[in-house]
Amino acid sequence: MKTETTAGMNRTGMDMSPIDAKEVIAGATVMPPSSAGDESAIANVLAHYARRDERVGTMPPPGTLKGAVKTALQALKGEAPLVLLDKLGERLAFERAGSRLWNAVLAKFDALGSFEGGPTREEIERIYKDESEHFLMVATVIRHLGADPTAETPLADVHGVASCGLIKVVTDPRTNLADALEAMLVAELTDNDAWDVLIDLVQGLNDPNVVAQFQAARAAEARHLMQVRTWIKASLKARAEGNGLMASA
Repeated sequence: MKTETTAGMNRTGMDMSPIDAKEVIAGATVMPPSSAGDESAIANVLAHYARRDERVGTMPPPGTLKGAVKTALQALKGEAPLVLLDKLGERLAFERAGSRLWNAVLAKFDALGSFEGGPTREEIERIYKDESEHFLMVATVIRHLGADPTAETPLADVHGVASCGLIKVVTDPRTNLADALEAMLVAELTDNDAWDVLIDLVQGLNDPNVVAQFQAARAAEARHLMQVRTWIKASLKARAEGNGLMASA
């Protein structure tokens, strides 16, 4: 595994050029900011737009007339049905993104290989398959409740944007397998918490089958998280040993 922890030609710090550093500091003194004040002006602009009525999106109407009177959803009171469907839409979007992320990790593995204590191809494939199965399962549950799994809910939109950074890390040609796993740790931590919330919400459906499926998905995500944490620790050890930092261990 290639490592980025060896000293190289990184010239981003001011300490690399003390003479130029003094000139930069002097220049900042001579040419102060073009506007007076602090970051409050930016905060005011953000607050102005946040107070507008326009939101990320709205919940879609039932895909069918039958969906409007689904017995399962009738067990939930008030706005709870829409909250559940919004969270299901979020999970659907994130599981789809998760399967694509792990597929990209697999491509990274095929290109660069693994490291001592790192994942095998079969292990990555297993997680990819789990995420794909979770996506299909959530889509089935949404359809079972009379909603449209192809509709993007507000939370699905939010989480779609949030996952963009992870996709950029994993698919960046400059990153290696260890870097990709660091990004996947963020995804798996989110996955675990999100399934906990969903399991709490579906308790009100009085549908033991749905609860059991979600609990099985939560158990699988817990395994994924444990594996990723183990691999990241192994990658740090491999990097340290590669740089001779573990010689005294």
